[in-house]
Formats: sequence, C-alpha cells, structure tokens
Amino acid sequence: MLHKDFDVALHKASADQLKAKPDQANLGFGQHFTDHMFTMRWNRQQGWHDACIEPYGPFSLDPAAMVFHYGQAIFEGMKAYRSKANEIFLFRPMDNLTRMNQSAVRMCMPRFPADRVLAALRAMIYLDRDWVPSAPGATLYIRPTMIATEPAVGLRPAEEYLFFIICCPVGAYYAEGFSPTKIYVEDRYVRSVPGGVGSAKTAGNYAASLRAQTEAHDRGYTQVLWLDAVERRYIEEVGTSNIFFVIDDELITSPLEGSILPGVTRDSVLQLARDWGWRVSERRLAIDEVIAAGESGALQESFGTGTAAVISPVGE
Repeated sequence: MLHKDFDVALHKASADQLKAKPDQANLGFGQHFTDHMFTMRWNRQQGWHDACIEPYGPFSLDPAAMVFHYGQAIFEGMKAYRSKANEIFLFRPMDNLTRMNQSAVRMCMPRFPADRVLAALRAMIYLDRDWVPSAPGATLYIRPTMIATEPAVGLRPAEEYLFFIICCPVGAYYAEGFSPTKIYVEDRYVRSVPGGVGSAKTAGNYAASLRAQTEAHDRGYTQVLWLDAVERRYIEEVGTSNIFFVIDDELITSPLEGSILPGVTRDSVLQLARDWGWRVSERRLAIDEVIAAGESGALQESFGTGTAAVISPVGE
C-alpha cells in the first residue's frame, strides 16, 4: 500500500531472480545484497520522477555521465535491526535522510522528498524482510546514494540525477569485530580543509583518504585518525567514524565546525551522555593533550562512533 500512496512503482523480483541468503555467521561487510533496490530520477523539467522498487541489478550510465568527471556523488549509511521479538526497527532514518539533503545542497545537487523516500524504504525493507539478519551483532545496512547522470563534459552542476538505495546484511565493520582497534595518527595528509566539503558525505572525501588509509594498513593499523588541516594538531575524526575520548571523567569529541561529518551516532552518544549526567565537551582537542593524558593515566578510554562502525573501542 505504501508504494501506491507515494506513487512508487513496484516490480517484484521473479522466482529465478531471488538470491540465496548468506550464512549469518559469515556475513562480512558489504558483500551480499538483497533482492530489491529503490531508484528514482531527477531532471530540471520533471523534478523527481520514475520512483520504483525493482529487482536488484546493474544500471547503464553514459560514459559522459558527469559523476565520472566532476564527482557529484553523495551517499548515506543507516541500519535496520531485528529485535528479539522478531520486529524490524530503523535507527533515526530521518536524521540520515536530512543529512543527505544537506550534503546535496553543499554539492549543488537537488534535494529530495525525505518523507517519500523513507516510506519507499520501509516498503522495500518489508519486501526484503527475510534479509534482515537475526544473529547477534548483525544488521541490514542501508546505502542511499545520489549521482549526477547527465551526459556532458563541462564543469557545472548536472541537470540529471539518479537516486538509489541498496541494502546488504552485514556483520562487524572491522576485521577485529567488536574488539579494540588500532588507529594511526596521520600528520602528513589531511581529510578536509576549512571551507571545504568535510561536513558533506560525498564520495570524494573518501577517495581522498585512501592513500593515508592504505599506508596505515601497511603499518598494521585499522584506521586513520585525522588532524586539522591548518596546524596538524587538533583531532578531527577517524576515517569511518567520529571519535571520542574520556579524560579525567570528561567525555570529549571534536566540535562541528564544517570539517567533520555530523554523525547521527555521535549525536546519540552526546544526548545519552548528557541525559546520564556525564561531563560532556564538544571542543578542540590537541593530539598532544591526548598523549599527555595517556602518559599520566588521565586517559580512561577512547572509541569511534558511526553507523557502520557502531561504537568501536580504540585499543592503541
């Protein structure tokens, strides 16, 4: 009924298109995809149109599609959980879709009707409900994405876009599972700069991080801890998550000043900590302060927060 209410066409996968479900004990992350996906398109003349839940599969793009040349690509990450009572829940989905619209504005892409998209997402998850895992720690990861598809060469905002959502059952994001991770403090490369697109969840931010990430992996580390681009001193975030430190019973995380992603999990942790009466600070934290706190014993713990990473303890 939802897809009719919101003018979303429904094309169910045929029996021969349905895929075997993966072993929930060995899901990995981002390796298996559900039977259906959601797509819709935008152009200047029609606005958003052709919304459809359809069988998962490839789509065709012109070699001149502007996403390939000028990088107009944004995405989000959210999760669906199966409870012990066998109910399926989404965690703050409207916050993710609102943030995606903020990314769209920053990247000169069209805003989308978040309520309509959320209704279509719920309908798709219901259709693929058997893909939502029940194993402890396993979830259904949801990836909304928007890309520029207009076939043209010439630097300007595109006038045609494709929005799509794919889903995949996942286990822990890191190879360590939910054990403490090792992070490398990066003082050579930077993730974002003042006035840049650090607060947008755009593909280029992640491409720019790959060199540092690869070098960190080669040194035996799981992730990169980014410092600010100006002084190479103040902590910003980890490659796939926001970062928190507890120093002398003070919960500290970097402030939202345009260079880091405003994480939904980050916001949830801050709200809970304040409700529990913890001393919470959103302030600039120098890496020297963290090192000194570690040496003196004042550093009590550190953890990353994110949809994929959930809450991941830092061990080193």
